[in-house]
Amino acid sequence: MKRQAEVVFLLLVIISGVLPHVSHAQTKNLPNIVILATGGTIAGSAASGTQAAYTSGAVGIDTMVAAVPGIKALANIKGEQISNVGSQDMTFAILLSLAKRINALLAQSDVDGVVVTHGTDTMEESAYFLNLVVKSDKPVILVGSMRPSTAVSADGPLNLYNAIGVAADPKSAGRGVLVVMNDWIHGAHSLTKTSTTAVQTFMSPLRGLVGVASYGKDDYYNSPVWKHTTASEFDVANVTQLPRVDIIYAYTDMPEDAIDASVANGAKGIVIAGVGNGNMNKTTIEAAARAAKKGVVVVRSTRVTTGVVGRNVEVNDDKMNFVASDELNPQKARVLLMLALLKPHTNPEIQNLFYEY
Repeated sequence: MKRQAEVVFLLLVIISGVLPHVSHAQTKNLPNIVILATGGTIAGSAASGTQAAYTSGAVGIDTMVAAVPGIKALANIKGEQISNVGSQDMTFAILLSLAKRINALLAQSDVDGVVVTHGTDTMEESAYFLNLVVKSDKPVILVGSMRPSTAVSADGPLNLYNAIGVAADPKSAGRGVLVVMNDWIHGAHSLTKTSTTAVQTFMSPLRGLVGVASYGKDDYYNSPVWKHTTASEFDVANVTQLPRVDIIYAYTDMPEDAIDASVANGAKGIVIAGVGNGNMNKTTIEAAARAAKKGVVVVRSTRVTTGVVGRNVEVNDDKMNFVASDELNPQKARVLLMLALLKPHTNPEIQNLFYEY
């Protein structure tokens, strides 16, 4: 029995020690994928494996990759640390740097795709932003986790494994920026976070999944139809700052103060997270109309989880000079409006952007 145990141990040593080295030496035909790490729960750490509280962005990219068995059999992997923050602290300064780095990497013939590790709180905004400003058809995948790396049954390692598999898959090209979480592949336009704690937090309620990822193998259902990446008119190569756009949440008996304060503090655009079909009470509509007359672009979105905000439904957008967000929720409507305001656009032109992107 002792001899058998020694043999088993020796085999384990060979498997864990030699084969990765051999695999590394025979990777000429594997795709080259760069992981750009920004932090988040996937890089989080807690004092124990069973506590809810943790610190985001505590683990570096090399440590994350080392924790995923077999990942180097999918691709040649390099990692770079762009930032190490919880996504509640994500900034457009970081996102601009990230976008420019992605564009620089994907312009290289020896880079086949990029994976971005990111916190889940603002992942949908970052994914949508990158979807509009990345200038390549090569795969760009965002991935995160709902449990920190130290948790019992942490979801990060398999999510990262699947994200690398999607980035390395030629079928992923041309579909825009994708998000891989809990075996599901989402398009950047449609996904949203639906639960504060559940592992299956991301859903694409209006348009459905782009596909599924299972242990590095992918099955695609559809491809996003909106303009993105190489078809997008937005270019941030020389952009260092984005215009201020505020989101104002609508509620019962809402006063006009928040809209007036937003205008007074220099907002170039305002997105209303309206009730129902992007609606507001009479007082708020009047305040929003005053803002629009001052040149502030007002977009009506909705606080409701699903559905489309239609133009001139309940609110006379033509008269008030408002923009309807169509399918975009408030946080994504804000991203699109910030980019639109980088250049002069009429309100009808901005309205068309919400239909196209």
